[in-house]
Amino acid sequence: MSRRNARILAFQALYSWDVSGSSLEDLLTFEWTKKDAAVQTEEDGALIPETKSDEKTFASLIISGTFEHMDEINKMIESHLSATWTMERINKVTLAILRTSIYEMLFLAGTQKGIVIDEAVNISKDYGTDDSYKFINAVLDKIGNNEKNPEA
Repeated sequence: MSRRNARILAFQALYSWDVSGSSLEDLLTFEWTKKDAAVQTEEDGALIPETKSDEKTFASLIISGTFEHMDEINKMIESHLSATWTMERINKVTLAILRTSIYEMLFLAGTQKGIVIDEAVNISKDYGTDDSYKFINAVLDKIGNNEKNPEA
């Protein structure tokens, strides 16, 4: 199983929910991935990877858990933004990556925070804006460090 592919599916589902209002039930059917697979290549000519069942299972866990803890996750993001940033100002792709990564770091047992942060940064380099990976790294690092030292 590729956890990276599962994480990509999860952030894409959260992005879809945020921009289109898709229901959790619709997202968890993964019917939307079949539409993408019909294309077979991205704009740059790279093959779209076929999604495996275990990847969908892990992605479903992240998607469902993120939905379940959405209020806590959003408050956490807001509390770690600088004074010049608001939730509304965050790009939707970046926000989806942050939400799924925070869920995985803080609510999914057995997850190594460093790996989640590295994956989020790499995924944002592929799917986000030019500098979104810096923003994601900073926010996730602050949240990860605060969880280690709650008094901080």
